[in-house]
Amino acid sequence: MSDMSVGRSAYGAGYDNGYGNYGDDFGGKKFSSGECQTCKNRMYQDGSNEMVSFKAAGHIDPDNAASVVMSHEQEHVSNAYQKAEMEGGEVVRANVRLNTSICPECGRSYISGGVTSTQIRYTNEDNPYQKDLKSTDAARVKGASVDIDAG
Repeated sequence: MSDMSVGRSAYGAGYDNGYGNYGDDFGGKKFSSGECQTCKNRMYQDGSNEMVSFKAAGHIDPDNAASVVMSHEQEHVSNAYQKAEMEGGEVVRANVRLNTSICPECGRSYISGGVTSTQIRYTNEDNPYQKDLKSTDAARVKGASVDIDAG
């Protein structure tokens, strides 16, 4: 188990909801509430093959990055539901993960991107394996729920 300390203690003075310790002493560096050059020049760009926002690189204000990146990742989830509906499938799983990193210049924690993973299940009635699976399931559950009233 590792021991992480932020500022003087893990949750003591200077703790600021994961966005860094503004005005606190951290490893001999003094941070200000201003944006460093690295944070100011940070660009976000989508790397998927879907038509969503951020296909062209763009800057996001660090204070709004979590909500903007989450909104962008939700576009991918929405696309999965649309694709499933159009192609006769069902979304069985959708997961969004936001990644964080630490700025090497100012030490500020920031949202460095996001990952969306979805799983769509398609049923193909013409597939012989699907037909066999249905008949096997039907044989296995036949008579499993019988309610007999002796009255």
